[in-house]
Amino acid sequence: MNATSPFTLAACAEMIFTGLPLLDRIERIASRGLEVEIWDWTRPGKDLHAMAATGATFGSMTGYISGNLTTSEGISAFLSSARESIAAARVLGCTRLNIHGTGLGESGLPVEPAEIVTGEMWARAALTLDKLARIGEEEGVVFTLENLNLPADHPGTPFSHPQDTRALVRAVDSPALRMNLDLYHAQIGDGQLIETCRQSLPWIGEIQIADAPGRCEPGTGEINYRNVAIALRDMGYTGVVAMEAWASGDPDAALDAFIGTFSFGT
Repeated sequence: MNATSPFTLAACAEMIFTGLPLLDRIERIASRGLEVEIWDWTRPGKDLHAMAATGATFGSMTGYISGNLTTSEGISAFLSSARESIAAARVLGCTRLNIHGTGLGESGLPVEPAEIVTGEMWARAALTLDKLARIGEEEGVVFTLENLNLPADHPGTPFSHPQDTRALVRAVDSPALRMNLDLYHAQIGDGQLIETCRQSLPWIGEIQIADAPGRCEPGTGEINYRNVAIALRDMGYTGVVAMEAWASGDPDAALDAFIGTFSFGT
């Protein structure tokens, strides 16, 4: 029996094959027939031209360097760095650029935490994302707004729940702004993963996965990702599913578990 996936599968080079140099990680992921995802393209050791020369297909990368969605100075930095990120993405042939509710610093913590999100912040965030979407439309790229979890990894990050990112994406209503629905973060912060996928389906630009707890490959935690995969298939979702997860042991075995979970026999 042959197994194929109705989804475009990808893996994050920041979290798999971590004992290897980045270029080797990229090549190993690509050799498995997967798209490659990366985080901040400005970090030391990231040679965009060398990465492009691997021949890998780059599906997603971080779409901003600094700034936020809600303050005058932060908005200016956010939009300016988004344009810089678009230029970098062109080197890799990457058309999906990931963003968050605010700038993240060391260990994924917000540079400017916000324990209370006001109505004014919501309004300014929507206006900022509308401007970002217009840039995306002009440049032919899609920005994806990722939900994050507050209890374990990203306390103080505004607009972090899936219903928050969905509301902002719906408000802007542009094909250049979609959701990056991260199911690991959603499980920790909200749960009800299949229903969240169903409610979000028209606005999803990508789905990221990792099991919880532990943030490793499917089968290492409490999430029944096989049921999620079946539900996504039955909903008609055919977009990207990316493993943004650590390997609990052998990295190739982790990718086997991921690919197998999101593939079906023919």
